[in-house]
Amino acid sequence: MFKKIALVCLVSLMSFQAKAQEKKTQIYLDDSQPIELRVEDALSKMTLEEKVAMLHAQSKFSSPGVPRLGIPEFWTTDGPHGIRPEVKWDEWDQAGWTNDSIIAYPALTALSATWNKKMSWNYGKALGEEARYRKKDILLGPGVNIYRTPLNGRNFEYMGEDPFLSSKMVVPYIKGVQSNGVAACVKHYALNNQEQFRHTSNVIIDDRTLYEIYLPAFKAAVQEGDTWSIMGAYDMYKNQYASQNQYLLNDILKKEWGFKGVVISDWGAVNDTKQAIMNGLDMEFGSWTNGLSEGTSNAYDNYYLAHPYLKLIKSGEVGTKELDDKVRRILRLAFLTTMNKNKPFGNIASEEHRAIAKEIGEEGIVLLKNQKNVLPINVAKTKKIAVIGENAIKMMTVGGGSSSLKVKYETLPLDGIKARFGKDAEVTYARGYVGDVTGEYNGVKTGRDLTDNRSQAELTKEAVELAKNSDFVIFVGGLNKSDFQDSEGNDRKDMGLPYHQDELISALAKANKNFSVVLVSGNAVEMPWVKEVPSILQTWYLGSEAGNALASILAGDANPSGKLPFSFPVKLEDNGAHKLGEFPGNKEEIAAGKGKDKNNPINIKYNEGIFVGYRWHDTKNIKPLFSFGHGLSYTTFEFGKVKADKTKISKDDKITFTVSVKNTGNREGAEVVQLYISDLKSSLPRPTKELKGFEKVNLKPGETKEVSITVDKSALSFFDPVKHDWVAEPGDFEALIGNSSSDIKTKLKFSLQ
Repeated sequence: MFKKIALVCLVSLMSFQAKAQEKKTQIYLDDSQPIELRVEDALSKMTLEEKVAMLHAQSKFSSPGVPRLGIPEFWTTDGPHGIRPEVKWDEWDQAGWTNDSIIAYPALTALSATWNKKMSWNYGKALGEEARYRKKDILLGPGVNIYRTPLNGRNFEYMGEDPFLSSKMVVPYIKGVQSNGVAACVKHYALNNQEQFRHTSNVIIDDRTLYEIYLPAFKAAVQEGDTWSIMGAYDMYKNQYASQNQYLLNDILKKEWGFKGVVISDWGAVNDTKQAIMNGLDMEFGSWTNGLSEGTSNAYDNYYLAHPYLKLIKSGEVGTKELDDKVRRILRLAFLTTMNKNKPFGNIASEEHRAIAKEIGEEGIVLLKNQKNVLPINVAKTKKIAVIGENAIKMMTVGGGSSSLKVKYETLPLDGIKARFGKDAEVTYARGYVGDVTGEYNGVKTGRDLTDNRSQAELTKEAVELAKNSDFVIFVGGLNKSDFQDSEGNDRKDMGLPYHQDELISALAKANKNFSVVLVSGNAVEMPWVKEVPSILQTWYLGSEAGNALASILAGDANPSGKLPFSFPVKLEDNGAHKLGEFPGNKEEIAAGKGKDKNNPINIKYNEGIFVGYRWHDTKNIKPLFSFGHGLSYTTFEFGKVKADKTKISKDDKITFTVSVKNTGNREGAEVVQLYISDLKSSLPRPTKELKGFEKVNLKPGETKEVSITVDKSALSFFDPVKHDWVAEPGDFEALIGNSSSDIKTKLKFSLQ
């Protein structure tokens, strides 16, 4: 009996040792081995069913790994501005966690307005740390869709109208996020430049416009940022949905750019199994469970890349070549994220994160106007400060769509102003207008009751009286994250301010000359009162530290250095997309009822072509209200004469432009040196000038620094649709350096040989 037991034990031990040895020698588990070897090893051990299972969701925000092989599941999260609160497995409702409150960072318009690549890295790193702490593997952001129209409800999530600025700001963000072992997922690829008809539109665009305006930021994300994932968009291009698009995903992204990462669908963006198989999609999320379609008990098995795909393989209708490519990409992602043993632990809502949020907010605020130096507020001469406007007391972290957050705290503008000025002055408040009094989104509640049943006449009277009896008036208004304002799923109906704000601002301007308008928005707005008010601040959605960042600028504790990432037109008709009539879509087709469902998509033609934003204003000689790149300071700067290290360059050469910048005021401050290039004679129409370089420089009073910007032929090139290539034509060019697209300080001609 004893011998039998001993023999069984020996056999068991040997079996255990053999299995242990087998496990030990598994290449895919050995992180000392090259990733490609690990990928091929893991792939060889997977069953057909396991491969297919990895291609689609298993819950609202997760997809399965391979438990048998010790490959963990993937967890995604919304969060271009902060990590989304936990929801139930198969519902959008809150999961009821008590430890998922986070720091909300400024919206990406604010980040882009810093024109500071270091700030972008800090932002990405901090956000990635919070994602990692929450055990998320894929961060669904950042967004780099181009600001084509000021009516796009989702512009606040993006980086502005210029492809070069967006390209340079997105790269450090990606690297910061991914330094935590969390994948950035750059979105929405591509041509998703409006919310209306986003599920039912077909974008018609020429190749040159596509490559010069709408693709560069995505290309930079891939080739310079090495993003590990990309999110496909909802719209169609060449009559194929972007998340299953041969041209965008296979031809451009994977072949031309060499993208080795994972293409993830937007939630509910997949519409056909064979196209999803053949046209470049790797992971499918949200089909039938996106809140827009009826769910079923086995919904995840019914996804286009689930049982329908498996059935096609088993029937012999499709092979496994495409499947293996998709799984290889997912495995690479796993080794960089879920199976990365060296990734940091992360942290959440730390003091460092709070400081970063505040600093980005301060740097992103743009001083649009400051007549007679009304700002900063002189505390010595100011004993009564009136704060007026709903946005001074309204939380902006809740609402707006998928970027809605559950925060540990949000310092409101009124609270920030009281905290900063309350010891030196009496701070009083009047509502001024009533807009959106709701305070809940997907189960996250602000806990604030903003109900006010007074008439607009009563509200205006109270506000004006308070203004008359105060030393300084701060109006905090703008837009909010309600439907048809800055919000996912809807576009704005016009460019004006809602809730009778225009009339109120004019009345306040008459009541007190010491007056500053603070605009909270992610979009440009019309300002019929612009000549009546002495000071205007564009403050975006600044997240948890909104009130503190604003107060810091108002007090002069921080010197504003933000620059607009998009143009402010005087009126909507001054925007190219609206002037030429193809927004929100073809007028005849809208009249015929197209765009209401996917069976009757509407065409949207980008008639303005490459002339987007300042390119349109400059070329058509239309003066904007505020130019791209515009932003004032509490100090003044003087630019010297630009110099170059040569005046003639070859196609393989580079040229460096150098300019001195002097702080001629009495405050420390930062200026953004902006380099624009003008092609003086081209075979194809080109914009008057295009941004091709920028550097932010900090200067003490009286200090002078030299700023150098180097460019190569890529800065001189345009995309030739006939050659399907970038072309730099020999000839004369001009370098223009200034601090906005309309304020050029110095110029220099040079030539390409």
